[in-house]
Amino acid sequence: MQPSSLLPFTRRALHLARTEIAALVALLVIALSALTFADLAEDMRETDGMAFDQAVLSALRPFPDEPTRPWGPWWLKEAAADLTSLGGISVLGLFATIAVVFLVIQRKRLSAVLLVLGLIGGVLLSEGLKAAFERERPPIVFQAVETINASFPSGHALLSAVFYLSLGVMLTRAFPQRRFKAYVLGVAILITLLIGLTRIYLGAHWASDVLAGWSVGAAWAMALWLVSYAIGRHQRARHARLQDEAALVEAN
Repeated sequence: MQPSSLLPFTRRALHLARTEIAALVALLVIALSALTFADLAEDMRETDGMAFDQAVLSALRPFPDEPTRPWGPWWLKEAAADLTSLGGISVLGLFATIAVVFLVIQRKRLSAVLLVLGLIGGVLLSEGLKAAFERERPPIVFQAVETINASFPSGHALLSAVFYLSLGVMLTRAFPQRRFKAYVLGVAILITLLIGLTRIYLGAHWASDVLAGWSVGAAWAMALWLVSYAIGRHQRARHARLQDEAALVEAN
């Protein structure tokens, strides 16, 4: 590259980085999540890879005479049981229905469709990966809640990451101020983390199951956002009305 063309190239690169920073971050999250999941899946099949999971489980079960009693006061177990239900398919289905109806009323059709596809795809990913790996859950004597199907990855962690992160990203569009965007996205991340941690605390999953669920869920949520972003860019390039902005256009 000639020195005379270096400056225009640098300017174009900086402009691209500024305008496409969100897409670049989403791609980075997908890449890192895929690498994390691959590493966890490989460790899971090795004997040494179980050492971390066993250490976490032992640390959370310090009472040999009461293996189902986790570390901490009695109310912490009750609180964890309440919080973990936020990642269950029934609660997520209810919240998703409320959110989709609201988006349809607001004529945010693209967001509504992507949210539905996100949850359906998340369920298929969760069940498919569980069937592929067929990992056994922690011993039943350590489980403080009832569980079904295989353990890897955690369905609660995966689906909560898909739903709450996707919904959080959608809601950030409603707030022009950065502090409100940060707050909404921070709450979505916090809820996702709490749900995953309760699965470990209650003995429903190994720690690596939850890490894998978060990884797959975050990657899927970012992939859905990229689809929405690409559709929006395509429509803007064609000077077409954005599906998610129809209500605003008609209101004006």
